[in-house]
Amino acid sequence: MATQFTGTTRLVRLALRRDRIQLPVWLLALVVLQAISASSVLGLYPTEADLLSIAIATAQSPVALATNGLISGYTAGAVVASQIVMPLSLGAALMSSLLVVRHTRQNEETGRAELVEAAVVGRKAMLTAALIVAAAANAVLAVSSVVVLMAQGLPLGGSLAIGLGIASVGISFAGIAAVTSQVTDGARTANGLAGAALAAAFVLRAVGDMSGTVVEGGTRVISGFATWLSPIGWAEQIRAYDDNAWWVLGLPAVFTLATVALAFFFTERRDLGAGLVATRRGPARAPRSLPTPLGSAWRIQRGVLFWWAVGIGFIALVYGAVGEQIDDFLGEGDQVSEVMGRLGGTSDMVDAYFATIFGTMAIAVGAYSVQALLRMRAEEAAGRLEPVLATAVGRPRWLSAHVAVVVVGVVALQLLTGVATGVAYGLVTADVAGNVVDLSAAALVFVPAILVVAAIAVLLFGGLPLWASGLSWTALALFLLFGLLGPLLGLPDFIRNLSPFSHVPPVPAADVTGTPLMWMVAIAVVLAATGVALFRWRDLAI
Repeated sequence: MATQFTGTTRLVRLALRRDRIQLPVWLLALVVLQAISASSVLGLYPTEADLLSIAIATAQSPVALATNGLISGYTAGAVVASQIVMPLSLGAALMSSLLVVRHTRQNEETGRAELVEAAVVGRKAMLTAALIVAAAANAVLAVSSVVVLMAQGLPLGGSLAIGLGIASVGISFAGIAAVTSQVTDGARTANGLAGAALAAAFVLRAVGDMSGTVVEGGTRVISGFATWLSPIGWAEQIRAYDDNAWWVLGLPAVFTLATVALAFFFTERRDLGAGLVATRRGPARAPRSLPTPLGSAWRIQRGVLFWWAVGIGFIALVYGAVGEQIDDFLGEGDQVSEVMGRLGGTSDMVDAYFATIFGTMAIAVGAYSVQALLRMRAEEAAGRLEPVLATAVGRPRWLSAHVAVVVVGVVALQLLTGVATGVAYGLVTADVAGNVVDLSAAALVFVPAILVVAAIAVLLFGGLPLWASGLSWTALALFLLFGLLGPLLGLPDFIRNLSPFSHVPPVPAADVTGTPLMWMVAIAVVLAATGVALFRWRDLAI
C-alpha cells in the first residue's frame, strides 16, 4: 500500500518549483487584499457608534449580505470579518482548485504524468503531492491572515478563527478539484466543474444569508439553512470575534476527508490519462468551420462560455426575483440609506440594489474573460499550438480569433445578466418588457470595463506567458477591491480610479456618459493590440 505513495516528496518539490512564481503571487494578492480591506474598515468606522451603525445597516441589507456576507455583532473585529471572509474565501477556493487541477489532470493531459510515473513513483503520489502543496499554501495564507489582522490591533482568537476559516474553504475546494480531476479527462473540464461547485457554494451562502433572521437589536444575522450547505458558509458560521465557534471547523475537515478519499478511490479505477467518465466520441465529419482559426477558437471556448452562462443566468434570476422586496427588507433607517448609497451610488434603494448587483455580476463576467483567454496559454503549454502555427495560420490571426470569441462572450453574458434579471423582476412587477429593456441596457454599460480586464489578460499572455495566469487573476482581484468594495471601505479616490469598474456610472440610477466608456474601449484596444504584437515576436513557452 505504501508503494502507491512512493516519490511524493520529490513531486512536492517539483510542484513547488513549477509554482515558484504563480503561488507567491496568489498568496501576496490575497494577503494584500485582506490588509487593505481590514485597514479601510477600521479607518472608516473608528468609534463604537460608527460600528453599530454599519452593523445594523449590513444586517438589514440583503444586498450587503449577498455581496459581503453576514454580520455577527458590532465589535471592530466582527465588522472586519463581515467584509473580508467571503471575498478571501472565494480567492482561496479558486487558488486551491486551480492548483490541484494543474498538478494532476493537466499533467496527465500534457503527457508529463506519463514521463514522471515511468520512474519510481506510486500511483497516488501525484495527487497526494498536489493536495500537500494546496494544504501548505492555505496554511501559509492562514498564518499570514493572523499576522495581518493582529497587526491591525484585533484579538488573537478571532484572527485565528478567520485565518483557519478561510484556509478551510481553500482546502475544501482542493478536495473538490481532486474529485473533478479524476472524473474528467481534460483540465479545462475539471476546472469548469470545480468552478461550478464554487458558484453553487456562493449562491447557497448568499441565499442563506439573505433569508436569515436579524436578532440582538439588529446587529446579528442568523443565517438560513442554505448557508450550512456551503463551504463558504461554514467559514462565516465560525463567527470570528464573536462566538469563535471552533467546532464548525469539523465540517470542512470531514468534507475534505470525504472528497479526498473519493478522489483516491477513483484514482484506482481509471487508466492514466483517462477520466472516470469516458469522453464521448465526436462526429465522423468535422464542421467546415473547424479548420479555421475562428471555428477552432469557438470549439475550444464554447464549453467554458456555456457553464458561465448557466451560473450567471441562475444567479441573475435569483437577484431579480427579490428586487421588488428590497424596500421592505431595508426599511427606512438612515444607516441603511448610507450603506446602500455607498454600495450603489444612489439613495434610491431599488436602483442602488441593481447597481450593486450589476457591479458584482460584471466582476464575474470579468472572471469568465480571464479564464477563457487563459485557454490560449493552456493550448500553448500543452504543445497543441505549435502544429497549428506551423500551417498557414499566423499568430495574430490565431490570437485575434480567441479574443473575438471572448468579446462576443462578454457581451452575451452581460446581455444574459440584464435579460434574466429583468424577466425575474418584471414578473413580480408586472412589467417584463420594460424591465428587460432597461436592465439589459444597464448591464451592457459594464462591457467596456470588462474588456479592459480581458485586454490585460491578452497583454500578459503576449508578453509574460509564464506569469499570465497569476497576474491576470491578481489584477481582477484588485479591481474587485478598488472598484466594487472601494466605496464601502472608504478607499481614496486615486486608488479607486485604478479600477475600470470605478468609471462605470451606477446604472440604472445614473445617467450614462459616453466619454469614460469610450476611453476604456480605447485602452482595451491598445492593451490587446500590444499583447498581439508581443506574442508575434516572442518564442513559444512550454
